[in-house]
Amino acid sequence: MKPVAKLRDPLPRSFYDRDPRRVSRDLLGKVLVRREPKALLARIVEVEAYLGKNDPAAHSYRGPTARNAVMFGPPGYVYVYFIYGNHYCFNVSCQPEGVAGAVLFRALEPLAGMEEMARRRGVALDGPRSLRNLTSGPGRLAEAFGITRERDNGKDLTNVASDLFVVDDGFCPRKVLVTARVGITKAAERPLRYLIAANKFVSGPRIFQ
Repeated sequence: MKPVAKLRDPLPRSFYDRDPRRVSRDLLGKVLVRREPKALLARIVEVEAYLGKNDPAAHSYRGPTARNAVMFGPPGYVYVYFIYGNHYCFNVSCQPEGVAGAVLFRALEPLAGMEEMARRRGVALDGPRSLRNLTSGPGRLAEAFGITRERDNGKDLTNVASDLFVVDDGFCPRKVLVTARVGITKAAERPLRYLIAANKFVSGPRIFQ
């Protein structure tokens, strides 16, 4: 991985201005950065694509509302929603402006700032399992990175001045797996979950295929 000081250039808007399935695959291995006095960094190891008006599981399925407006573009903006009354989910908008699409961040591999992540999650770092649990799952990673709707919804991930962005440090996953999405009831059979094979930080059981 490049030194933290070198991780300053966010992925450009053109990266997100594509089909969410392509963005999902290409996000794997990139690094999510929260710019703070001591930066938080984690590698993206699992995501899910949501396809807009043709996807019954997407929040944008029934058209734009005040809640889901970010999903309709421009691309590269943060969409945060609150679920089950207890945690946030972090997404990025895709597709040209006016066309709905998004990628949900499902799991990260912590790289730097783990102590702060653990503090925010209210857990102790006492072994490999506790490290995995910091950011394995959409609610956990949002909490670890301090992501909330009030703080981050509508934030531009491509802005060099943003405190939340994604960078490319040159890492390339050896193998990417595509499976059905999890935790949903509509269009659950669609193969729109993307993860790095055998990575121990993915949510649920590790997959080695």
